[in-house]
Amino acid sequence: MTTTTTTSHAESTAALAKSSGPMKLDGVATNYGDWRDDLNRDGYAVIKGAIPRVRADGYSDKFYSYIEDFGLGYSRKDPSTVKQAKLPVVNEKGMILHYGVTHEKWVWDIRSEPGVVEAFERVYDDTDLIVSFDVVNVGFANREDLPENKPWPHQDQDPAKPGFRCLQGLVNLNPCGPDDGGLIVCRGGHRLSEEFHEAMKDEERIPAWTPEWYGFTENGMKWLNDKGLEWVKVCADPGDLIVWDSRIPHYNVPTKTTQDRFAVYTCFMPVKSATQEDLIRKKDAFENRLGTTHWPNARHVGSNTAMRGGVLCSAARSRPVEDPVLTERAFRLTGIPYIQASA
Repeated sequence: MTTTTTTSHAESTAALAKSSGPMKLDGVATNYGDWRDDLNRDGYAVIKGAIPRVRADGYSDKFYSYIEDFGLGYSRKDPSTVKQAKLPVVNEKGMILHYGVTHEKWVWDIRSEPGVVEAFERVYDDTDLIVSFDVVNVGFANREDLPENKPWPHQDQDPAKPGFRCLQGLVNLNPCGPDDGGLIVCRGGHRLSEEFHEAMKDEERIPAWTPEWYGFTENGMKWLNDKGLEWVKVCADPGDLIVWDSRIPHYNVPTKTTQDRFAVYTCFMPVKSATQEDLIRKKDAFENRLGTTHWPNARHVGSNTAMRGGVLCSAARSRPVEDPVLTERAFRLTGIPYIQASA
């Protein structure tokens, strides 16, 4: 069962004005009277209607059109076209990593939505935020020709750097019920993160390309189970924002229904968490329309070179089809205005 709280734009602004500092996410009971109590207790929360339904449906339509417009043969009206050869390169977890997708106008429009940005402002009690140039996720109902999406429980934070450091998020664009594909979390796992890693400090780790990723082994999963922690499939409606502490064990699961899953990852953090070097690297990523991980400080920058079977994808592109048109507020989220003149 997922706990959800509906919050209006006006309520969000008022709550920020009354805030008393950033959230600690230490599991100690809070009394915000909104979804932040869920986030602190459970390590995740669903913000209902962060994007109005009519606009969320419009973004879903743009997502479908984006995939169709590669011209490889995919059609939303024909499930038999869900085949690797007819789609842009999508990894086994459903992520589209290349093609400049992270800077498509419709993707930037989603991450710039007031209800999305304000949720992170309320957690950090800060309006000077930067946003990740993270990827999009498509979980097709028909996966016969796609790689199997096997469980990959993990946390997106270096165990050597404990405490709350990053709040991850995604905007859900299609109906996402108990049997539809989507996020699954180990509720309350963030509260036991330090205890877990102390107990597992001598266990051989699953290899990772960055220390900001930790995979849970069978032994680690048993430890979580022995502590009585429950894995929960997070349910959401189109336009809902799901947020979670980067320490909480999580992964995504494929759908068991005919419902496609569409999600755009959104992660914000205070600009004061980034160095000037980080911001300069982030500026370069933005100008070259390159993606990053969910960490907004852009420590890792990706590539737009989409390879299929060792060969460059025939539909490869280095920049988005439609460049973003940013408001002044959205441009600040790139981090560029915070770069000092002497840097």
